[in-house]
Amino acid sequence: MILVQTENAIIARLRLGLGRMVREVGSYGGELDDGLGDAIRRFPAAWVTFGGVTKTEPYGTSRQKFKATGQFVVMVGERSVRKEDASRIGGPAAGEVGSYSLVYAVRRLLSSQDLGLPIAELMPGRVRTLYNSRMDKQAFSVFACEFQTAWIEEVLPNEHWPSPPAAGTPEAETSPDAVFARYQGKLGQPDPDWLRTGLNYHLIPDDGQPDAQDLLSRSNS
Repeated sequence: MILVQTENAIIARLRLGLGRMVREVGSYGGELDDGLGDAIRRFPAAWVTFGGVTKTEPYGTSRQKFKATGQFVVMVGERSVRKEDASRIGGPAAGEVGSYSLVYAVRRLLSSQDLGLPIAELMPGRVRTLYNSRMDKQAFSVFACEFQTAWIEEVLPNEHWPSPPAAGTPEAETSPDAVFARYQGKLGQPDPDWLRTGLNYHLIPDDGQPDAQDLLSRSNS
């Protein structure tokens, strides 16, 4: 699934690129919503989440493909026990990188990258302040860095059901439709194997009858 692949690729690139600037890089799991004090103790940190689809439009002349535009968000947080602005600007100690530097580093690492995936290059967007406060004599700041991208989604023909590859095949490992088989959703019949194609050739002027024919068949070897 392209959303999972993109989030995982962003995390992998940030882990390599940020190095020791942060204690952890991971998928956002509500760290800032539940137990904020625990989250602050893990700073400096960066968490990645999917921000939603903002637009969907037809792609080309096909009715079976749509271009989806969406965003991913990287939240970076830093703290300081010295003074309020040090959590943003940083300090002399190696562990005081500062949230401003983290914002810069994240945008530097991700902007205009496609991460080797079939998506549009990540376009940097807004940077929003989530927190700029104090708790238990610690100053902390958190910023959300938004990135926009786009990908192509194929839709099912009208009144059709998903037809994922057979379990155990290499295709089943990468097919997003495998989720329907895994959770016993209703499935359609797989497309039949290609056996042969007939080609008709018409000379001009065309009398409506083929002047020559070819039959292409799959080899049994």
